[in-house]
Amino acid sequence: MFSIAYVMTLRPGKYDGYKNAHDNIWPEIARSMRNNNVSISIYRFENLLFLHAAAPTESDWQKSRNDPALANWANYMLEFLKPDGTGGAVFQELPETFAFGLFES
Repeated sequence: MFSIAYVMTLRPGKYDGYKNAHDNIWPEIARSMRNNNVSISIYRFENLLFLHAAAPTESDWQKSRNDPALANWANYMLEFLKPDGTGGAVFQELPETFAFGLFES
């Protein structure tokens, strides 16, 4: 199993909009994840969001990331997430510190 994690920072006052967007995720984004057996959970601590994703293989994960709708979703997320210096949202990949059970390589 392949898994990956990111941390993102919410813009002030934008949690409700972010939550609503994900409660109503675009069908094409959900379809891409489902078709590639990708599972995602997002957790919140104050203004930080922690995304954990898992897929059968890294290739499955990458295929889900290549869906054309994802670029539009990423632009939409800029309304809610802290931007980097180039106009995109900051998605800082987190190094794996420990894995057990299903997440062991």
